[in-house]
Parts: sequence; structure tokens; C-alpha cells
Amino acid sequence: MVWDIIHFFQQLSPLEQALLAGIFTWGMTALGAASVFLTREVSRRILDLMLGFTAGVMVAASYWSLLAPAIEMSEGESIPAWFPAVIGFLLGGLFLRGIDKILPHLQFGSGTEAAEGLKTSWRRNTLLVLAVTLHNIPEGLAVGVAFGAAASGYTYNLPAAVSLAVGIGIQNLPEGLVVSVPLRREGMSCFKSFNYGQSSAIVEPISSVIGAAAVILIQPILPYALAFAAGAMIFVVVEEIIPESQRGGNAPLATIGTMIGFSVMMVLDVAFG
Repeated sequence: MVWDIIHFFQQLSPLEQALLAGIFTWGMTALGAASVFLTREVSRRILDLMLGFTAGVMVAASYWSLLAPAIEMSEGESIPAWFPAVIGFLLGGLFLRGIDKILPHLQFGSGTEAAEGLKTSWRRNTLLVLAVTLHNIPEGLAVGVAFGAAASGYTYNLPAAVSLAVGIGIQNLPEGLVVSVPLRREGMSCFKSFNYGQSSAIVEPISSVIGAAAVILIQPILPYALAFAAGAMIFVVVEEIIPESQRGGNAPLATIGTMIGFSVMMVLDVAFG
């Protein structure tokens, strides 16, 4: 099954691969958001477990699928092998911090007065969805950069890019649920809750294509781009996802979820990368 998918991707151009992978991760978010048609309530324990799982997948992907390949492809160059990884990683974190300061958004469980970013009169629901949209930007970039790297002829390969897209897609399932179910619980209709949930990931196909195009057009930035995506994802994990997963009083369960998520992504990357 997996190799059939890889064979299918081989028939596409790198930009088409990135777009299709981005649509897949978006679709997985929509599938998770569709849970509101079945229930309007999910226990905080389950939500924290899912948030932990999401964090684990993103941490594992940042190392196995992004940082390690960035270091490997920098070996033998005139600069230290760690240099592109460190610079790209830090720039990725700074980039997300910049967006964090500008884009109005609100974390679940917070009052409107706790909104971050530029001051705005936007409604609470919009601010909640923008918070998750912020998470999805680095995920889309990571997927796109991976497919661009696979097309570049470096040590990165197509199975590794596909495994990263699958891993991001898997962790997008709970992300869609985490957005839509709380909105439904607050009284929003099923359709509106679903629509808000799936729309939070619409940036993923867009950022996937941008990431792939960037490294294809300017191949020397490839190791920096891989590390950049890793830094952006780690920023989101440490600044928002892990703290939120620990806030509900289910820290051990959330931690177990993180370890499971890390293990799933590690298996995917090592088995198919």
C-alpha cells in the first residue's frame, strides 16, 4: 500500500507532489473536524492525550525528517555540518515568533481579553481558529520542503517525504477535533464548527507549495530550509501545544500521548525514509 502511494507520487512533478500532500494533510484535519457530526463533547482527558500525541509527532518529525537530513547533506562542505541546521532552526523559531506577535489569535480556554498579536475587533471564534492556523503554517512548510528536497538529488528521498506527510496528516486528525468540538460545545452549529475546524488547515497546501518551490528554485538553501521548518514546528510545540496539553490536570496522560506520537513518527520515518 505504502509503496503504491510512493509509485503514484513518482509520476508527479515536485510541486504537484507538495500540493497533493498538503491537500492530504488538510483533508485529515477536515476528517478530525467532522467528529462534531457525531458528538458535541470530548473529555478533557482525551483532548490532552491528543494534544500530547500531536506534540510528539511534531518533535519527532523535526528531528528525524528535517534536522538530521539537514546535517547529513551539509557534511563535506566548506562550513561545519551543524551550521546550516543551527541557523535555519533559530530562524524558523524567530519567524514563528514574528507571526505570533502580528497575527491576532486566542488559545482555547482563554478569554477574549487574552488574545495575542495585534489588537483587533475580530470575534472569539475567528481568533480561536487563527491560533490553530498558526500551528499549521510550519507543518505545511515542512511537507513542501521535504518534497522539494526529494526532488533535489540530495540524500533526501521521496519515501522520506511521503512518510513525513503521512505523519503530519495523522496528527492533524486530533487537531481538527480540538478546534471543532470546543466550538460545538460553546453552542455553534455542527456545520459551522466543522467549517471552522477544517479551514484552520487551509494554509497547509499553500505553504507546502511555497516550501517546495523555494528549495527547488534555490537549492543551496535546502539544509537551511529543512532546519527552518523544524525550528518553526518546535516553537509551536514548546510555546503552545505542550503547555495547553498540561494545563487541564492530565499531565501524565498528555506526556504518554507525546511519547506515543514521537514513536509513531519515528517508526514512519525510519521504516520508509
